Amino acid sequence: IDENAIKVSKHNYSQIEHCGDVTKADFTQYRGFDLVIGGSPCQDISNMNINGKGLEGKRSGLFYHYLRALQEVKPKYFLLENVVGKKDAINKITSALGVEPILIDSRLLSAQKRRRYYWTNIPNVCQPKDKNILMKDVLLPWEEAEEGYLTEGRLKWLLGENGQKAVKKRYASINGDKCACLTVRSEPSWNCQYIEENGKYRHLTPTEYERMQTLPDGYTASIPNNKRYSALGNGWTVDVIAHILKNLK
Repeated sequence: IDENAIKVSKHNYSQIEHCGDVTKADFTQYRGFDLVIGGSPCQDISNMNINGKGLEGKRSGLFYHYLRALQEVKPKYFLLENVVGKKDAINKITSALGVEPILIDSRLLSAQKRRRYYWTNIPNVCQPKDKNILMKDVLLPWEEAEEGYLTEGRLKWLLGENGQKAVKKRYASINGDKCACLTVRSEPSWNCQYIEENGKYRHLTPTEYERMQTLPDGYTASIPNNKRYSALGNGWTVDVIAHILKNLK
């Protein structure tokens, strides 16, 4: 039901049907479908949220509607993604789905560090081979990255005491071989990836975000730039999902 996600999917795949709010859905109408995929919200089970309520939280609790979808659709195959989060919540998901999660880090197939659990009954899913893609392989030339130039205030923060604390704690990163994990609020917030060159600093552009998620350049260009960051931070690394789904051929 996210307006911007819908715009992106409609722009790229006009045949997609958007069926509304999962909390109100009657999934029995999809009985017999082959595959149900989902990525229930991570905010309440993320280790970064010390006050998160786990699967009892309003957002991460949407997992139970994914579970209801499986029970009502009875698909041949399923795939669920979520963060490497609080053990109690992870164990509950594992117990409910009846399969152990597979931990795959997007760094194997992209220039981004992104450790995620994938629960699936798709057979023969193994670790992907490392493509050795580095940040330098996907960054735009500096002169093409004006969208990433830092404001005076953000630069002052980054080079100041609080910004350097964030860097030391690895919440924010500067350069490096691999990009820090993209999040919904990466660019507008403090947990961001910064690029430094010849004493100048910037953050990643929307195009570079797309490349970190192994999407084509311009995939999210149908929505405003500030919305592109959140949509991409909310998304999956496409090549990881392709790696898992290839076992269905």
